Amino acid sequence: MKRSLPLAALLVVTLLTACTPRPPVYQEQLLTFGTMVDVTLWNVDEVRGRQAVATLARDFEYMHDAWHAWHRGPLGRVNQLLPTGEFFSCPPSIVPLIRRSSELSEASGGLFNPAIGQLIRLWGFASDEAPKGPPPVPEAIRALLAQNPQMSDLQLDGIQLRSRNPAVRLDFGAFAKGYAIDRAIEQLRELGIDNAIVNAGGDLRAIGRHGERPWRIGIRHPRQPGMLASVDVEGDESVFTSGDYERYFDYDGKRYQHIIDPRSGYPAEGLSSVTVFAPRADVADAAATAITVAGPDSAAWLPVARALGVTGVMLVDTEGRVQMTPSLRERIYFDVEPRPDVRFSEPL
Repeated sequence: MKRSLPLAALLVVTLLTACTPRPPVYQEQLLTFGTMVDVTLWNVDEVRGRQAVATLARDFEYMHDAWHAWHRGPLGRVNQLLPTGEFFSCPPSIVPLIRRSSELSEASGGLFNPAIGQLIRLWGFASDEAPKGPPPVPEAIRALLAQNPQMSDLQLDGIQLRSRNPAVRLDFGAFAKGYAIDRAIEQLRELGIDNAIVNAGGDLRAIGRHGERPWRIGIRHPRQPGMLASVDVEGDESVFTSGDYERYFDYDGKRYQHIIDPRSGYPAEGLSSVTVFAPRADVADAAATAITVAGPDSAAWLPVARALGVTGVMLVDTEGRVQMTPSLRERIYFDVEPRPDVRFSEPL
């Protein structure tokens, strides 16, 4: 027979439970990479949180300056020297980006291609100001396409770099943010922080948990204010979204977005947004671009997603139709009415 606790003992247990302090959550915002970066640390006090975020801020500032495609800096110097065809000493801050982005470009079948910086500049997207049109003349686009710049045109020997193709101009805009977030997560782990989320304008990587529950994040609606859906992120996962609403211009009733199809030389069409889930942020970032270029046909984008090793994909086409991989069936919570009809692709 069970014995009941005396009333006084029950009161003591209740009071102790009620008075147990909740683990602290530290949050801070940084302005870097042209967007707001939200850092949330679970079970980290203010002093430790400030120190950790200060470290991240210094790292982000260094990476932003070093990797910027059109401001003066190490990448700008690289782009000035590549057309010479001669070997030169590549800045150490650029070498790992070339190596990693070359791997991802090859895996994507060239749909993610950081070597098309000249095309991006031709369309007016290599600028702090959004372009207003008109589109480039077709002859200029065809001239660049004929030169076919690829990451495989680069020859890197230690820190000695040259390009066999003078048309190569590097722009890591579709990859650098993810690579930087991966570095930030590594830094937090080195500081002993195991539960955190680094969110750069809606693109993020989360590790651990938010106490007793997973991290829950929102996925922006590509055509309306607010969120299209939310998703629970747990363990170690990155979620990146590319959309035609980020940087674009409208001209003669047509929208031209910033993601350029390296095969046609024109902005990618058919998709309003692509959300990618992957263990690493650099993979998710590059894959979001490559899948946007591949387009809404699952026969085109599924092989790209599989080759890059992503774990989930959700697409919204320009008609508002939603397509996703079965791996996300139990994880996506739609926040809009009416709830969109969802078509599921083959498994990854």
